[in-house]
Amino acid sequence: MNAYSAPLRDLRFALHDVLELPALYARLPGSQDVTAELVDAVLEEGARFVEEVLAPLHQSADAEGCHFDPADGSVRTPQGFKAAYEQWVENGWGGLTAPEAWGGQNLPETIGSAIKEMVDAANLSWGNYPLLSHGATEALKHHGEEWQREAFLRPIVEGRYTGTMCLTEPHAGSDLGMLKTRAEPQADGSHAVTGTKIFITGGEHDLTDNIIHLVLARLPDAPAGTKGISLFIVPKFKVGRDGVQGERNAVRCGSIEHKMGIHGSATCVMNFDGAQGWLIGEPNRGLAAMFTMMNSARLGVGLQGLGLMDRAYQNALAYAKDRLQMRSPTGPKAQDKPADPIIVHPDVRRMLLTCKALSEGSRALALHGASLLDVIERSDDAATRQHADELLSFLTPIIKACLTEWAVEATSHALQCFGGHGYIREWGMEQIVRDTRITTIYEGTTGIQALDLLGRKTLQTQGVGLKHFLTMIVEFCTAHTQNPAMTEFIAPLAKSAQDWQQLTLEIGKRAGQNPEEIGAASVDYLFYSGYVVLAYWWARSVAAADAGNQPEAFKRAKRDTARFYFQRILPRTHSHAAAILSGADNLMAMAVEDF
Repeated sequence: MNAYSAPLRDLRFALHDVLELPALYARLPGSQDVTAELVDAVLEEGARFVEEVLAPLHQSADAEGCHFDPADGSVRTPQGFKAAYEQWVENGWGGLTAPEAWGGQNLPETIGSAIKEMVDAANLSWGNYPLLSHGATEALKHHGEEWQREAFLRPIVEGRYTGTMCLTEPHAGSDLGMLKTRAEPQADGSHAVTGTKIFITGGEHDLTDNIIHLVLARLPDAPAGTKGISLFIVPKFKVGRDGVQGERNAVRCGSIEHKMGIHGSATCVMNFDGAQGWLIGEPNRGLAAMFTMMNSARLGVGLQGLGLMDRAYQNALAYAKDRLQMRSPTGPKAQDKPADPIIVHPDVRRMLLTCKALSEGSRALALHGASLLDVIERSDDAATRQHADELLSFLTPIIKACLTEWAVEATSHALQCFGGHGYIREWGMEQIVRDTRITTIYEGTTGIQALDLLGRKTLQTQGVGLKHFLTMIVEFCTAHTQNPAMTEFIAPLAKSAQDWQQLTLEIGKRAGQNPEEIGAASVDYLFYSGYVVLAYWWARSVAAADAGNQPEAFKRAKRDTARFYFQRILPRTHSHAAAILSGADNLMAMAVEDF
């Protein structure tokens, strides 16, 4: 009973009107042929695939889950997944943004991100399998040797192989410096990789001929800590330098996790017992290569949050228009019915508008992040690439953490709109909430993203990415200073930007006196930053709608939603600022034994 329709109108609006991507593509080498008409055609085909193939498997996959056979360590995905993957490959979706040299179509990442949003909204469990293949493609493209790209990257692009990312160990989660997996050099230039990795998405399945594990491990002479980590390509079936697939490698799935959600996505314990692996990148420099894959995955998980927000909102909106309960406080609205639809009630509107404001604003933010990837990959100007890289580095933890945390809030509101029906499985809302909650954890928890944003991406860089975004806000506000239709948005946006800058300086000053101030402030600073960033994208959305050829009803809806965001959600920054300025003592003063 839970439905999904691809939000093509709003995707086109975000891509063409808000971000003005056709003009960007015209400036980027290798993208000049990507017209608005081409983008629309790709989106329409993508919508058809997710609505007809993936969405019908959404609830059945949750009920069935994956099947693990302890006799041989094999995993069978839910019914329909393999056929859907075969159709995905046949239609070329897996290679949409991959380089033409390796069999891809070389379309911009922004288009791939729009498709990914639809995939994850339609069926998040299924979407997890190609997610890390994209990250493996990026890692091999940037760090692999030529023969490795031919032997491993090409089959991934062709859809014959999928990729995984193997970081976490039972004793070492986010603290990668503690990992123990080892790699012993072999006479043929390969390495024997031994160790156990946990929480490996798609570590074993029945969708492809081979699975390529990118594994962090230590060489025998590696220094301690993160400076002694290398990255290895470890295939399920051995692959030599000639690209020929051989016998089964010494890697096996030991079990799959029984999770609260995404039941159709196999989360595996992977045991490596002297498995053949090939070093990718330089020895002891594995984190640099892995972060290429990890940052791709973090942006991808942000898109998962976006897709789930939108799906939840669609279903809650449909229910709120249909469900009859009580009368409007200002008198009957449905005179011919025994009660009014619940969408007339202020609190239901509060929940729906929160979903709408967070999801539509997040769409512009997420696609902006993808457009920065396109600039980094395609621009022929070094300064332009550096600027885009610095800005994306700053925005990545915001996109990953805020979009998934906002998805938890939005999907919870959407479920609440259903009342008692919300927690009944047949309506499908409780599944979306369960699936969504996981996205805030994998690929780096919200706390990890917050520390990355404040510590590494802001204070350690003297705020270079923050300054870039503040410049965007100042330029936009200056351009619309004389526009009376934008006054209600420009004034609070400009004030928020000034406060953001001053708050950051204050945190930096306090951190110089007490390093614990960073950890104490980080999550509140993450949300503070996210709300200001989203305010910018809502203001830009209103300006773009006013200037475009959209129907009047569409323009009104954008302005009304932006007004709701600025008046009811953006003020949350005040409470986050108050928490930050309260300092670290209220967190750290209590003795451990007093908890």
